Amino acid sequence: MKKLVVTLVMICAIAGAAIAQPRAIGARLGYNLEFSYQHSIAAGAMFVDLTVGATNVWNQWGVVGATAMFDWVWGIGASNWNWYVGPGFGVSYHYGQYWRDHNYYPFGVSVGAQLGVEYQFNIPLNISLDWRPMVNVMGFFRGDGYPIYNSFYSVALGLRYRF
Repeated sequence: MKKLVVTLVMICAIAGAAIAQPRAIGARLGYNLEFSYQHSIAAGAMFVDLTVGATNVWNQWGVVGATAMFDWVWGIGASNWNWYVGPGFGVSYHYGQYWRDHNYYPFGVSVGAQLGVEYQFNIPLNISLDWRPMVNVMGFFRGDGYPIYNSFYSVALGLRYRF
């Protein structure tokens, strides 16, 4: 009985701590169109950024994917400006006639980083500009072993509602 009570108290404490952390939901708009969810950890000094999005949705070389980034955040002076940087990884699925014609393996795994700056308004809204270079490490390769889907130009404007 004692173990059950301790387990329940621990579950409630962890759930309460997770709920109490600031979060944000919104979009990253750039070459990719992505839905974004951010969850702060360590009293706002770090956050996890989870995104799901697509590139060239209506084209013959479409890509859908998801990324998880772990970012450290630093304030810029005593203002509402922050900058952040951190590592992450992504998974992607490549569809469309172009990929089928060239007989490419459609799934990919990438690693990369994110570097950005954000402004937090006095209302529950923040805007950010970030760069997210990613390198394909597994899955999506040509016949000669060369990774063909590296993304070094993923610059995006983020608009998020904080809650």
